[in-house]
Order: sequence, then structure tokens, then C-alpha cells
Amino acid sequence: MTTYATTPAAPDPAAPLRKGPAAHDGTAVHVRGLVRAFAGRRVIDGLDLDIRPGEFVALLGHSGCGKSTLLRILAGLDRDIEGAVTVPRRRAVAFQAPRLLPWKRVWRNVVLGLPGRADRVLAERYLAEVGLGQRASVWPKTLSGGEAQRVSLARALVRRPDLLLLDEPFGALDALTRSTAQRLVGELWARHDCAVLLVTHDVEEAVLLADRVLVMRDGGIAHEAAVDLPRPRDIGAPPFVALRTALLAQLGVGATGPAAADATA
Repeated sequence: MTTYATTPAAPDPAAPLRKGPAAHDGTAVHVRGLVRAFAGRRVIDGLDLDIRPGEFVALLGHSGCGKSTLLRILAGLDRDIEGAVTVPRRRAVAFQAPRLLPWKRVWRNVVLGLPGRADRVLAERYLAEVGLGQRASVWPKTLSGGEAQRVSLARALVRRPDLLLLDEPFGALDALTRSTAQRLVGELWARHDCAVLLVTHDVEEAVLLADRVLVMRDGGIAHEAAVDLPRPRDIGAPPFVALRTALLAQLGVGATGPAAADATA
């Protein structure tokens, strides 16, 4: 049996303020017994997942483990599934490739797909949030990689999502641009009070941004770690390093394996 349901969108607050996961009731994402198979091979096999409203969750795992498949299912882009999936009606996705239409100005890319007449004022408001208020009229080909990714984030946020899905959005960026983009995402999450699922290969990025880090293996969630560290986070602090090391071990990096990582955590 397959159930794919969406919860009603919450009313837009005039001035959203982040209250944190503990201030919310209910669940933004509820997944039970999820199965997704390709040519008879189960990439996702009986997966269970809950994400609280306003919670930032990072998902780690080796290539091919089903991370992006799970994200596409939550986005509603793949419904050939078994199990039960409940997600907010209002959700948005930012992929690793910005996927901007080159024949439309930047501001038009931001409001692309929204109902009604294209609203430039609305587009410029969200471009300003990502630091591109002065680039609304340019063509996408004039943007740097980091700028294009920020436009992609603006396009996601303009939909006022209750669930923001990020599929390795910083993977193609250089180290300095990536660091700036990570900081921006943290600020936007705090401002917009939405649940976030970040798919990433970068363990440090996961610990830097998330409230909770999940490791996906064998078609399910094999390990879960709460990130109870104050923000902004110091990547050199011993608790940060210890958690990063334990997660790397869960991924098979280093001398220890998953069992040792569980003991460390």
C-alpha cells in the first residue's frame, strides 16, 4: 500500500521569527515503511523518518545509497513508491545545479512558476535576502557559480516553504564560495523558520548546519546524531571534532567502523 499525503500550508506570518524546533508541535515530515526499487533493486528499503517543523536535518551517505532518491520522493518528484509519506503542501527544492533559464532575466527566474503575473518587487525582495538585490535585471550567464546558486535559493524561498529540500547545493562551489553559501543558508533558515533536509557528502558541513545528522545505509537510516552545539559553531572545538570523527567512522572513513563510532558517540 502506498500513501502520499500533504498537510495544509500554514498561513504566512507577516514577519517570520525563528522559534526553534522545541517551540513547534507536530511533524513536518512523516515517513513509514518507505520502499523505492529500480529494476527490482531496493534503493530505499523500509525507511522511517520524522522531521519536526523548523528542524534542520542533514543526510549523509555514500553515493548511490538513496539520499537524492529520498529527497525527490519528499519533493513529490517520484511517487513510484511503497509505504506512507506525509509532507507539507508548501515545499521547495534547490539542487546542486541552479537550473536557471538562460533566456529569462534573473528576477523572472526567481518567480518562475508562481501563480499570477510575474511580480518583480517580490523577486527583488528575495534576491536582496541572498545579497543579489542589484542583479535582478541581468542574464543568468553573467552570474558566477555562487551567485547562480543564491538565485536558486531565492527561487526556493519565494515559495515560503514549510519544508526546504537541499540536494548538495554547494557541491560545485569552490571552498571560499562554499563557506559563504553555508553561512547564508544558516541565516536564511533562522529567518524563515522552515524545516530543512540537506543532502550532502560533506560531514563538516552537516555538523556545521544541522540540528540532527542522519547516516543512510542499506536502504534505511543506519545512524542518527543530535548536534547539541551552540551556534555559530567552531569547527576546531573539541566537541565538533569528536562528532565529525564519529560520523566519518560511520561512513567507513578512518580506522574505526560503525560499531566504534557508536561507542564514541
